[in-house]
Amino acid sequence: MRISPGSAVFTFLMGFLVALPSFGIDMSLPALTATGASLRVPPAQADLMMSLFMLGFSIAPLLYGPASDRYGRKPVVVFACALFIVAGIGCATARSLPALLAWRVIQGAGAGASMTIAFAIIRDLFEGQAARTKISYIAMTTVIVPTIAPTAGAALLAFAGWRAIHALLAGVGSLLLLVMVLGFTESATLDPANRLVPSVVARNYLRVLTHPFCLGYILVNAAAFGALFAYVSGSSLFLINIVGLRPAQYGLVFAATSFGIMAGAFLNSRLSTRGVPPSYPLTIGLALASTAAAVLLGMTLVGWMKLPIVIPLMILSSLGFGLIAPNAMEGAMQPLPEIAGAAGAATGCIQMAMGAIASSLVATLYDGRSALSMTALMAVCSLLALFSYFLLARPAEHANARL
Repeated sequence: MRISPGSAVFTFLMGFLVALPSFGIDMSLPALTATGASLRVPPAQADLMMSLFMLGFSIAPLLYGPASDRYGRKPVVVFACALFIVAGIGCATARSLPALLAWRVIQGAGAGASMTIAFAIIRDLFEGQAARTKISYIAMTTVIVPTIAPTAGAALLAFAGWRAIHALLAGVGSLLLLVMVLGFTESATLDPANRLVPSVVARNYLRVLTHPFCLGYILVNAAAFGALFAYVSGSSLFLINIVGLRPAQYGLVFAATSFGIMAGAFLNSRLSTRGVPPSYPLTIGLALASTAAAVLLGMTLVGWMKLPIVIPLMILSSLGFGLIAPNAMEGAMQPLPEIAGAAGAATGCIQMAMGAIASSLVATLYDGRSALSMTALMAVCSLLALFSYFLLARPAEHANARL
């Protein structure tokens, strides 16, 4: 039984594919301490599980993208799911930390096909308004998983131990593999001349990164993601360590900002179905995110961080991201459909690099007294997204429209 690309089931499948890394990361978070204790290593060493998962997740798409352009989206997803399944079983049976970390790299590599291939599939099958609507719904799905995965991981940890979490992750990969094999029809139009050799791969990536239209939207998306990760990394430091919120209270705040992303993505989907050009919600999203971040930075500098004002501003910034991301992603994928896999891989890799840089800078520059590192990075990244759009992406779009 084949899944129709226009159906809600197809949208859910793509959202499930994009959310695979969130399962791998967020379900494991509550088990770090227990994992370290079980393997007789300090918790700080167990934290390497996250870093090495992200290493595999960040590098693998650079190979998956070109491979999917040459051999198709379906074989790449099937291969990646198989890696994820095998790695989940390996993690569940690991008897030492080095073995566990090795399997986590492979698990991350299996999850690495998610965003790259999902958005390439969307580019294969949809254009313009329809593509933006699909991406908006997928964005909503990917926000839901991080809000429920840690709770599910904690419950499974209490019931069956940390190994059961990785066994369940293998089961999640198996379910996705089964659905892709039975329900997904290949979406890519394959060009035999597009050989998978280093010179061709490098040339395709160079085409993406030197195309002003693509590069502009890649930078808009990456900078907006950097602002979001600055908040994700810094909010707990500020709200728990400085303000003194309890973890449960912080969880409510985080859920509220996650709802802001969902609201922005849903609003974007509604505007798209009504034929509103993408430049309008994208501009509004950039203005909201930049304004909220600038006000938060100003409040930090004057030492006046009242939660009744800070929290709505954080939600407003997240709402802006929900408006930005679907339009920026669709813009980055639009101009080069014949190498959509490479475009998706470049977009995802630069996005993750920006998120990693922003989050690490927030942690490194944290002064223990204020939210300055968080709000400063949010402001810098939001303004970079704004400038990337108006100085690079939008002029390139106008020039392309005149051709």
